[in-house]
Amino acid sequence: MIKRWKLKEEGAEQSVNDLATALSVSTTVARLLVQRGITTFEAAKAFFRPDYEALHDPFLMKDMDKAILRIEKAVTSGEKILVYGDYDVDGTTAVALVWSFLKTFYPAAGYYIPDRYKEGYGISFAGIDFAKANGYSLIVALDCGIKSNDKVDYATEKGIDFIICDHHRPGETLPEAVAVLDPKRSDCTYPFDELSGCGIGFKLVQAYAQKNGVPPESLECYLDLVAVSIAADIVPIVGENRILAFHGLKRINTNPREGFRSILKLAKAKKTLTITDLVFMIAPRINAAGRIASGSRAVDLLVEGEAAAAELTGLDINQNNTDRRDLDMSITQHALLMLDSSAELQKRKSTVLFHADWHKGVVGIVASRLTEKYYRPTIVLTQSDGVITGSARSVKDFDVYEAIDACSDLLVQFGGHKYAAGLTMLPENLEAFVQKFETVVSSTITEQMLIPEVEIDSVVPLGAIDWKLYRIIKQFAPFGPGNMAPVFMTRAVCDKGYARMVGNNHLKLDLLDPDAPRLSFPAIAFGQGEHLDYVSRKLPFDVCYTVEENEYNGEVSLQLNVKDIKI
Repeated sequence: MIKRWKLKEEGAEQSVNDLATALSVSTTVARLLVQRGITTFEAAKAFFRPDYEALHDPFLMKDMDKAILRIEKAVTSGEKILVYGDYDVDGTTAVALVWSFLKTFYPAAGYYIPDRYKEGYGISFAGIDFAKANGYSLIVALDCGIKSNDKVDYATEKGIDFIICDHHRPGETLPEAVAVLDPKRSDCTYPFDELSGCGIGFKLVQAYAQKNGVPPESLECYLDLVAVSIAADIVPIVGENRILAFHGLKRINTNPREGFRSILKLAKAKKTLTITDLVFMIAPRINAAGRIASGSRAVDLLVEGEAAAAELTGLDINQNNTDRRDLDMSITQHALLMLDSSAELQKRKSTVLFHADWHKGVVGIVASRLTEKYYRPTIVLTQSDGVITGSARSVKDFDVYEAIDACSDLLVQFGGHKYAAGLTMLPENLEAFVQKFETVVSSTITEQMLIPEVEIDSVVPLGAIDWKLYRIIKQFAPFGPGNMAPVFMTRAVCDKGYARMVGNNHLKLDLLDPDAPRLSFPAIAFGQGEHLDYVSRKLPFDVCYTVEENEYNGEVSLQLNVKDIKI
């Protein structure tokens, strides 16, 4: 697939030079920092050493005071509190966090995860009925609820109060809950509005602890949950999220809870974990419980304190993940066949595919795979309980939530973010929705957005890449949206003459820089086997890449991970 290269603005030369002097680093490093908005010694210190104590005061969040007062009232009067969350990673980690905290001092708390297939996403009438039947008078909803006005009204009629902790975009009218915690509220002035749902749950816990004399350091044991939610929900790893992710990763790597320990053992993890490892090792297994069986099993695993019990639950969830992977592969192949065999579908600016028998639990994953392959806003739909439901994924810079919102007259409900959303519609509206969504997308998306972009931080000679630079770059972690691993570009390199194909269409290279012909760098270019014929002739090409560590036969070396090649 052709990609467009975009060179980031390098920042003012004076700022780069001043920062290089202040930190005693190369201008290459200083330029990377300035690009990230770091221009002073103090800002660099905060970036490289994220300070747990620098987290914002949770009471700056709108309605936090109301939420804490209501929980205190429940605790004082002995009310039963139900911690309620979505069945995905963000929801289950949030429930595990808030419930675990409450249980340290209050026994009358339970948790509830809706069934993906019987109840659907978010707050359900069945969940409220469960609360009523079991004597719960306060529900703390996590990672959901911001658009559940009718459900909150239903609960109120039954004498049940709601505290909503969400990070999705609100509708025009907020639910009539006791408190609505969501930094994306138009009237909320909280300094950071990109927290995950679990992050909002952590702020709730932080506020309760702050008001009731609980030592702040005693909350650090929950940061592993927040880090996994940040990774899985793909929120920007900047500001407060950087602090939470940094300390959460440290926790997972030094003292993981038993649930994570069992997952890592099953995944055969052997190295220090990064955000990427959380995304590909831990998150799919937690998600698989809700996709294949029950999201409650994920919470059971995350709150389990006994190693033996955690291992047994981990085995069940690992099997769920294996089943999920098989379904994902089968449905993806079916969806690709539908696309590849239709000239009409291929001409469109959007992809909307429907099949009544596809498994509801994996349509979001399939949408992601189709987006990677065809690179355009994609919705994958299936049918259950008489309605059509599915997931949307988007491409860089295109707001799929807004596009779906423009079709809301054809939907029963929808919700989500700029790049990922969920939606439900009646079967009779399917064809009209497909046409309207395509009209909306094609009238708002640009041709440039339909070409994958590689953002390049800096143009450097290969001679600038060394262990000293790499060690400093490692300290830029945790990497993720808003703080991606630096991508470098070097012009007119050529292969030393040993280019070969490895694995499934991957190129193994040994690159020479024309400015330093004696210096060569091993490189791997995943999925770029089509360039073999050209590069093996030792002809020049431009390359963009990240720098990584590679261990082979006990020897550790620097390796370039090639993002793209331009001949």
